[in-house]
Amino acid sequence: MKTRACVLHAQEDLRIEERDVGEVGPQQVLVRIGAGGVCGSDIHYYWDGGIGTIRVSEPIVLGHEVAGTVEAVGEQVTRVRPGDRVAVCPSRPCGKCKFCQSGEQQHCLEMQFFGSAMRKPHTNGGFRDRLVAEEFQCEPVGDKVSIGEAACTEPLAVGVHAVNQAGSLVGKRVLVTGAGPIGALLIGAARVAGAQEIVAMDISEAPLKAALAMGANVAINAANEPDRLAAEYSADKGYFDVAFECTGVGAVLKQAFPVVRPRGTIVQVGVTGSADIPINALVGKEIRLVGTHRFHQEYAVAARLIREQRIDVKPIITQTLPMERAAEAFAIARDRSSQMKVQLSFAD
Repeated sequence: MKTRACVLHAQEDLRIEERDVGEVGPQQVLVRIGAGGVCGSDIHYYWDGGIGTIRVSEPIVLGHEVAGTVEAVGEQVTRVRPGDRVAVCPSRPCGKCKFCQSGEQQHCLEMQFFGSAMRKPHTNGGFRDRLVAEEFQCEPVGDKVSIGEAACTEPLAVGVHAVNQAGSLVGKRVLVTGAGPIGALLIGAARVAGAQEIVAMDISEAPLKAALAMGANVAINAANEPDRLAAEYSADKGYFDVAFECTGVGAVLKQAFPVVRPRGTIVQVGVTGSADIPINALVGKEIRLVGTHRFHQEYAVAARLIREQRIDVKPIITQTLPMERAAEAFAIARDRSSQMKVQLSFAD
């Protein structure tokens, strides 16, 4: 069996090609992909040929935010059956290394992650009509939400894991800097986790509009009001119990310290090379600075939150294009002033 796939050969060289689907093993599932979200990593691979030192050095099928319908299952599969609509987790940890054995699969030493050029050969992704996945990667999403909504499970799982890194948010005041797709979905996760008040900050109106739709109480446009955050929230050693820094911009992280209360927590979600951290504030206010990386069990949690419609992800989906227009989708997705999550649609 053949499938069409979005294959990146080099920087700005994306082709729709036929690939073999492969055989369905006893614990595997054949999924007809319906939708896939374009992530920041996909955009960097396409426009820059890589991310930092990670370079695309051979053809790779992009995409790791995908969902579809089960077409066939192996003889040992029991969790799903043909006709089920599923979100497909992009993580395939080895299950054998010391991190997998200790329940920290997101740090797996041999992780195979859809659409990643980190390893050679590269790990092909999910931007294709049909995909063979492991049974454990498939999370049922029911029939009440669209396949496009189900394809938001992966970025929502990132947000859920970040929220878990902060500890309990019940009754807490929360700041989210950077309200792109991850930040906006994180706001939904924080709201479900019991946050009392959520303030979102960004430099564009589209993400701020989405942030409010996802549950933020206040939206601050830092481009128009650069001093508002400090002016309104830094009195008496800070206002927020928890800040989630989603931009990966060092200067933005620095702005969080004056507005986080003593013994509060800053969770760094966005990635960057380095940042100027105000150590005196970190020490003097006893602030916890915590990292967060991907997810594991949170993928199933995110799928359930979408399936049960406890989090409505529709506000972040701004455009959907057919896979034949994938290059156009990557161009549109670069415009953060007007776009949030651009998705591709695949075979019906």
